[in-house]
Amino acid sequence: MHFSWRTYSVWIYLVFVLLVCCWEVALGQLSYSVSEEVNQGTVIGNIAKDLNLNVKELETRVFQIVAGSNKKYFEVNLKTGALYVNERIDREELCDESKCIVSLEAVINNPLKLYRVEVEIKDVNDHSPSFHAKSQLLDVAENTTPGFKFALSEASDADVGQNGVSGYKLSPNEYFSLVAHRRGDNISPELVLQKTLDRETKSNIKLLLTAFDGGSPPNSGTSEIEINVLDINDNAPIFSSNLYKIKARENVAFGTPILTLNATDADEGANSEIVFSLRSKDQDHVLDTFRIDSVTGVISVKGKIDYEEKKNFEIRAEARDKGQPPMSAHSKVLVEVIDVNDNAPEISVTSFTSIVKEDAAVGTAIALVSVLDRDSGKNGEVNCQILNTVPFKLEKNYKNYYSLIVNGCLDREVTPQYNVTISASDEGQPPLSNSSVISVFVSDVNDNAPDFQEPVINVYVKENSKVGTIIQTVTAIDADINKNGQVTYSVLETNSKGQNLHSMIHINSESGDIVSLQSFNYEEVKTFQFKVQATDSGVPPLSSNVTVNVLILDENDNNPTILAPYSEHGSVNSETIPYSAEAGYFVAKIRAVDADSGYNALLSYHLSESKGNNLFRIGTSTGEIRTKRRMSDNDLKTHPLVVLVSDNGEPSLSATVSLDVMVVETTAEVQTQFRHVPTKEDSFSDLNLYLLIAIVSVSVIFLLSLISLIAVRCHRTDSDFSRYSAPMITTHPDGSWSYSKATQQYDVCFSSDTLKSDVVVFPAPFPPVDAELISINGGDTFTRTQTLPNKDKVRML
Repeated sequence: MHFSWRTYSVWIYLVFVLLVCCWEVALGQLSYSVSEEVNQGTVIGNIAKDLNLNVKELETRVFQIVAGSNKKYFEVNLKTGALYVNERIDREELCDESKCIVSLEAVINNPLKLYRVEVEIKDVNDHSPSFHAKSQLLDVAENTTPGFKFALSEASDADVGQNGVSGYKLSPNEYFSLVAHRRGDNISPELVLQKTLDRETKSNIKLLLTAFDGGSPPNSGTSEIEINVLDINDNAPIFSSNLYKIKARENVAFGTPILTLNATDADEGANSEIVFSLRSKDQDHVLDTFRIDSVTGVISVKGKIDYEEKKNFEIRAEARDKGQPPMSAHSKVLVEVIDVNDNAPEISVTSFTSIVKEDAAVGTAIALVSVLDRDSGKNGEVNCQILNTVPFKLEKNYKNYYSLIVNGCLDREVTPQYNVTISASDEGQPPLSNSSVISVFVSDVNDNAPDFQEPVINVYVKENSKVGTIIQTVTAIDADINKNGQVTYSVLETNSKGQNLHSMIHINSESGDIVSLQSFNYEEVKTFQFKVQATDSGVPPLSSNVTVNVLILDENDNNPTILAPYSEHGSVNSETIPYSAEAGYFVAKIRAVDADSGYNALLSYHLSESKGNNLFRIGTSTGEIRTKRRMSDNDLKTHPLVVLVSDNGEPSLSATVSLDVMVVETTAEVQTQFRHVPTKEDSFSDLNLYLLIAIVSVSVIFLLSLISLIAVRCHRTDSDFSRYSAPMITTHPDGSWSYSKATQQYDVCFSSDTLKSDVVVFPAPFPPVDAELISINGGDTFTRTQTLPNKDKVRML
């Protein structure tokens, strides 16, 4: 009793283990079914529910369906977990077997899991039976006995099962009936002679053969049968077997014989001579692959035999005699193809994402790699690996499925694209291999700021240039691409001197062109500075700056200006000289300034000689007018002179001043010409401020000296000053000033554009005659030029 209970326990344990194994297999694979030609979007099942997956995690875990074919017939709704039809399904196009199964792989990440899903495609009656030949021609001897059967072309239907060809029917007639023979799934129609034929009565008979399927409603197709009634060859050839079965290796050489058919004919003579052929009806693929010798009956290879395309062939052979009318017999040859290792592995890549960010973390999945070898057995077992050195690796998932993941740091600016070479080889003898290159594009992140080639840009602009001229184009290079590399330009700072920079220049934010908004005047603005900022369009944006120095180049656009005392417009300038003046006697000095700079401000002085006037000369660089010789009685008493002052610009600009020189008999008649020089207001600037401070300082010193001098004179006599008028101090536009009384004139000239200034003092009683020119340089040195000796000469340094 104890022994029986132990045996019973063992049996219960075995059954339990078997149930557990069956349960695990069921969990690893799902099966669904769907009819062909259903509408896109038709739901065939809830795969998330069947796999016990949380619907809310499908998107985050990148759940997807991977198919072995190029078309993706099924897809998953990641919000509901429903498996639905994604593309039109044609069972006849998809499968050539009665049972059509589509194998899918469901992949989910984090953690990575793989599920096998099978979907059975059910047939619908969407095809009608059809005959390869719309008409069939039969030659029937008139002495053919009733009951003789004639093979007819079979109809084909792309549908299978009940929807395939289920029967034939023949149009009503008095000579023939129809019988059908079922061999497996095929139904072969045969025409049966019911009544003896008489060619003389009726030599041609036309019938209509109809094939119909078992669908609901049934579909049908027709073929015409034309029968020619012939005479007398009453024995048909007979094959040694109605069915031959052979095996042939794929890729066998062309011309290789695989079978010799044997047929005999009981007739004699021409009626017994047999001609072998392969039936041309409904077996085009056979005729492309095989051929038969019409005399010997040897079947040989004509085309390529490929196990992966077709695993077996059904050859229909015919033996026909040469009688009149000829008679024939038919036989079938079944060829089974043996596989050889002639297919290299095929690599298929399903990309999770075609672009990977350059800051992607190690372990990020990029693509699912599947390898398929169409061979079978050892010839179809495959190994897969990466050949080149890249920051990626293959991680095996299930059978021939791999994940391509990130295995290192990525930098788009160094390597924007990786070509990953994947190699797969089988275990056949000899082994075959294949490789595939996967292009992985690295997407950009904004990790580079725009870069200027130089930190400082100097721009040279001619004054008086046209408004709207592009004075400079700044360019910043950003190593990033797309929006991260799109650079816009803007002016960052205004002019340091308080000028409105936005009224002077404008920058094109896209091209970086800096355009002038006004015509620049060198005499007003010689240089200004601003900064340009280049900013990319990334998030967050990055930027860099460059300093732009604009230097205005001088143009010769200012005429020389005559300085006082000869600068008053429309006035008559005159000077007197004594008749006893020697050669080289100082008459006057013309002073002029030019607002331009450089050679444009370098002045030269010339006399426009009047007719018969050769008494005076002028220093081309100093402007001093002196006599060439002593006076003669033939000389005029008044000499009108015109002084031309020209600069060295291109083209040269000039100014003129008229001066009448009068000759007097004695030095007592020489009188100084006093003029009131009106002041000219000019725009106030920093330079004017400095000049004003200098003028005020000099003026204070000069006035103190003048007051001291007047006080000394007052102690001498009060009547000495009775003949003098009130003192007068005037300023000139170039920054000079002058002090004058009735017989005294102090004229101090300061040029704003030169480092040298002239101080001229004319004391009484003969200011124009007796003078001394003191030139004060920037180095606190001076040179002195004395025109005539004078004991009362006053020196001012």
